[in-house]
Amino acid sequence: RMAARRALKAVLVDLSGTLHVEDSAVPGAQEALKRQATFFDFLWLRSAPVTIRFVTNTTKECKRDLLERLTKLGFDIAENEIFTSLTAARNLLEQKQVRPLLLVDNKALPDFTGIATDDPNAVVVGLAPEHFQYEMMNRAFRLILDGAPLIAIHKARYFKKKDGLALGPGPFVTGLEYATDTRATVVGKPEKTFFLEALRGMDCAPEEAVMIGDDCRDDVGGAQKAGMRGILVRTGKYRPADEDKINPAPYLTCENFPEAVEHILEHLL
Repeated sequence: RMAARRALKAVLVDLSGTLHVEDSAVPGAQEALKRQATFFDFLWLRSAPVTIRFVTNTTKECKRDLLERLTKLGFDIAENEIFTSLTAARNLLEQKQVRPLLLVDNKALPDFTGIATDDPNAVVVGLAPEHFQYEMMNRAFRLILDGAPLIAIHKARYFKKKDGLALGPGPFVTGLEYATDTRATVVGKPEKTFFLEALRGMDCAPEEAVMIGDDCRDDVGGAQKAGMRGILVRTGKYRPADEDKINPAPYLTCENFPEAVEHILEHLL
């Protein structure tokens, strides 16, 4: 009976750096996704619990704007296939019933509609260059000193822009942790809870899933610590020898997303 079960039930795909960099798609990514989706639709998705989910730490824009960007780039993705760290952060705020000081990009604010932010008693940090200045950081510092929990949407060190690598929110979260002698609750990748939440409702164990991403630590390392396979792609923020930075090493390192898809179709299904 076990021999009849397919090894793979879910493919998790990172977005920024894996499928696109800002407003440019990774060459061949749209076609590779169509190949993958068509293959799954015809052979697997309708007859077996194999699902594609797009998982992202991006906090630069709300899910609606992100979907619009991807659609303009020619990707056929449904909103309910996207799981973001903003969603995970909102879920946590609702669980804790706190009022956050939101250090997030203004374009991300729609994903927090309905969350009370008056008289804040929590601090939430995403990628928000316009807020990473002394007065705002000092306000966050004082709130945390007074007992407000520090919630990091993620702690990425850097990300890829068209003009090169750029600082992520991680250094600013770490600065607040250092100054207040506290530890942030991290909700995005590489946290195990993020990956498990992404699999929720799929009838899929972690070992039946594979993650494709350009961030060795957050995408691949996080997924593998959660029990999944991790495929690293040499696009986006990838730097030479990144695959040597985690233990265990990535299940596989590929040149790009199309090559990762080819491996999955030929060897994991």
